[in-house]
Amino acid sequence: MEGHADEVLEARDAGIIVSLTHSPLDITDVVASVKSSQAGAVVLFAGTTRDNFAGKPVEQLEYTAYPPLALRTMLGIARAVKAKHELTAIRMSHRLGIVPIGEESILIAVSAPHRHAAWKAGEEALEECKDKVEVWKLEQFGGEEGGVWRANRDGALGSPLRADEKEAAGA
Repeated sequence: MEGHADEVLEARDAGIIVSLTHSPLDITDVVASVKSSQAGAVVLFAGTTRDNFAGKPVEQLEYTAYPPLALRTMLGIARAVKAKHELTAIRMSHRLGIVPIGEESILIAVSAPHRHAAWKAGEEALEECKDKVEVWKLEQFGGEEGGVWRANRDGALGSPLRADEKEAAGA
């Protein structure tokens, strides 16, 4: 996604917002966007950059995506999850670019008439997003190791950067 640091690319449907941005994610805004007088439950998942992976210190994460395809995939996931769990609303926002330790890389908020549907839907939306959305991350490790590109999936090992890739990534 090229462009301004504060640019937000999004797709919408009835009760659905999906977005990609280089800006820090706003938890309050995301939760407010799914609240409704028809919903008795709101569930939020906040994926945060941690300082380690597999025992190695992580300096930062950097996310990249092919926005038109990633937004289309996110919208498809949101539509399916909303229908399956009879949600009032769903929002999925993913940050791109550098995400420092302690900051959120993804926010998923759902609202539903009842908590059980909201809990299940939130988890399903996250797992589908991590499994299918065209977002990749570069984990920058301290020391000589440099970084590793990987698909945005829990625990999936990536490929270490070659020397020319480390130089291009600023590692």
